[in-house]
Amino acid sequence: MNILRISIAAAGLSLASVAFAADAGTNWTDKCASCHGPDGHADTKMGKKLKIRSMADADFQGSFTDDQAVKAVKEGIKDPNGKVKMKPIEGLTDDEITALVAQVRSLKK
Repeated sequence: MNILRISIAAAGLSLASVAFAADAGTNWTDKCASCHGPDGHADTKMGKKLKIRSMADADFQGSFTDDQAVKAVKEGIKDPNGKVKMKPIEGLTDDEITALVAQVRSLKK
């Protein structure tokens, strides 16, 4: 009986975490748009300063895989000298990161 209660509680917590997960558009706006811009064109002060490429550019999107994008979100990006170009985005679940990568892919023109 205790195992059943624990299983039900665990399932409830799992469903609750899904219910409170932010959608990809909200995560993009909250965590990415300040540099990459709301439309992915990186036409922001920070985007211009860091010379960020447009996420709407099909050639640029073709230069990285979804797995590389997931890694960039989880670990951040450094230049060849080790200088941080993008900090990791913390606090996202794997499902939220996958959805965020899909959001990035949807920006391609």
